[in-house]
Amino acid sequence: MKKNILFVDDEAGVLDGLRRILRTMRSEWEVEFAGSGRQALEIIAKKPFDVLVTDIRMPGMDGRRLLENVKLLHPEVVRIILTGSFEKDSILGSAGLAHQFLSKPCDADTLKATVARACAMRELLEDERLIKMVSGIGSLPSLPSLYKDVMEEVNSEEGSLEKIASLISRDAGMSAKLLQLVNSAFFGLPAKAGSIHRAVNLLGIETIKALILSVNIFSQFDRPGLASVSDLWDHCFQTGMIAKKIATRENPGQEIIDEAFTAGLLHDVGKLILLDKCPEKFSEASALSSAADLPGWEAEQRVLGATHAQVGGYLMGIWGLSSSLVEAIAFHHCPAKSSNNSFCSLTLVHLADCAQHRARGEHNKGRLDIEYLNKLGVSDKLCENPEI
Repeated sequence: MKKNILFVDDEAGVLDGLRRILRTMRSEWEVEFAGSGRQALEIIAKKPFDVLVTDIRMPGMDGRRLLENVKLLHPEVVRIILTGSFEKDSILGSAGLAHQFLSKPCDADTLKATVARACAMRELLEDERLIKMVSGIGSLPSLPSLYKDVMEEVNSEEGSLEKIASLISRDAGMSAKLLQLVNSAFFGLPAKAGSIHRAVNLLGIETIKALILSVNIFSQFDRPGLASVSDLWDHCFQTGMIAKKIATRENPGQEIIDEAFTAGLLHDVGKLILLDKCPEKFSEASALSSAADLPGWEAEQRVLGATHAQVGGYLMGIWGLSSSLVEAIAFHHCPAKSSNNSFCSLTLVHLADCAQHRARGEHNKGRLDIEYLNKLGVSDKLCENPEI
């Protein structure tokens, strides 16, 4: 089935250029064009769209107001900004509205790849209710104690990037949002980041302060059951540390070592989403897991129609995080379903997650996919005791 894509720009020349470069996608996409935000809303009201790509600076209804309306009325649409404007207020104001950000001029291959990848994320989630719920998320809640510490450090006259990075790297919600911003063109940065420390250093303390204080890109978890959430944060952090430890020992290269921690930290971000957005269903799945002696992800599939891994992978994918990170998150319980047959971040997170669950005495949650690991030639010693 063809995907429906809508491009919005007030400059006729830009739309004509898009028509030319997108002709090759006619077999895969139904593409429509709008010359204003108001016209775009009228078009979206008539039929469903998978992806919206819009400029920010437009007369009348600008891109920011368009994104606000689409997020409210059609949250399932993946929202991408394509603009040549890097005005600070516009950029900061759209940080919680757009899933991704591309800068003009944008080469055809990059534009096509970004839209195609956003469409491909639909393969992870099929339930429209879940897609609407996840696509509507602008930020993920953080552990109150860590949120408080980050706020204090940012407001301190002696606040340091190193301290801020160390605090954020203990929190899956803050880390995910920061990586979304750094790894898009939100701030026109010349490089991308696979680690939180790198992301913080690329942005700098003033930008981070503006994001936190003015735009509120981080929020606190404010639902009941904080103890279980704290336990989840600890599991994610420890999994990241174990993944990094395994990677360092196996020495696959510094890039994978850096990414291993991030992937481990974010691997259960889907649980955070489910705890925050549909706590009753998540509790039902947890109860079923205990009663039927099922792995949690299998119980989630029965109750919700999707697993936390798929939910987390979907959000990180439409937020534009790297394919290797999305893969590690989406398939960490069933790595054989991935098309990647190399020793990678997915392998490391699968090993680390199982090791961490075993260390906590949760052997039902720590089932290794031995067939997958043998296929990669991972040693028996590593499978038996991966955390060492």
